[in-house]
Amino acid sequence: MVNPYAVPKLVEVLENTEQEPMVRHEAGEALGAIGCVDAVPVLEKYKDDSVIEVAETCQLALERIKWLQSEDKESEKLSENPYSSTDPAPPSTNMDINNLKIQLLDENSALFNRYRAMFSLRNIGTTEAVQALAQGLKCSSALFRHEIAYVLGQMQHKACVQELKENLCDEKENPMVRHECAEALGAIATEECTKILEQYLQDKERVVKESCVVALDMSEYEQSKEFQYADSLTKLNS
Repeated sequence: MVNPYAVPKLVEVLENTEQEPMVRHEAGEALGAIGCVDAVPVLEKYKDDSVIEVAETCQLALERIKWLQSEDKESEKLSENPYSSTDPAPPSTNMDINNLKIQLLDENSALFNRYRAMFSLRNIGTTEAVQALAQGLKCSSALFRHEIAYVLGQMQHKACVQELKENLCDEKENPMVRHECAEALGAIATEECTKILEQYLQDKERVVKESCVVALDMSEYEQSKEFQYADSLTKLNS
């Protein structure tokens, strides 16, 4: 929605250290998406939060606001986002898959730059780009892995099912990552994805269990005749 009206409530959620880290993360990300400079002080306050996922989210949000305010933003030739989402970082100006993959997986590079590579690969959208992105599911940052899973869910490409499955099945994996992997599998919506999700309907992590329920509903809708009909009409009118 990108509405500044929400900023005070989002700040309140971010500042509530008793709140679930995933919720605080979403609040911080939303502040970055809105891009309001009024949010900078609170993002600065929590950029070194004890919860690393919250800290990294605030760092990314600050970088995005800084980029939005930069004078050379307009001169960058960026690839088009086919999903109309407001992303935590703009795509990179680079469109070479090999170079983007190197940037994506470089753990010594700034997280904001790695995110830019991520969204460039998503926008490219080829099988090769999907496979490059899927390798990011083994990177050290849980926040990064969660965003990779989200992006793969947007793309709905079968080439990453095995990697998403591995992270969902790993009970030692961060619940936020497992949640996004479940939703991505629901969006891909193959028979194999359905079988994987059904195995975790009673997972001990509530967020994972509920995500699998939602993902199976998504999968059923994606495979429904009603969706196929609506999707066909969209393609005909595009």
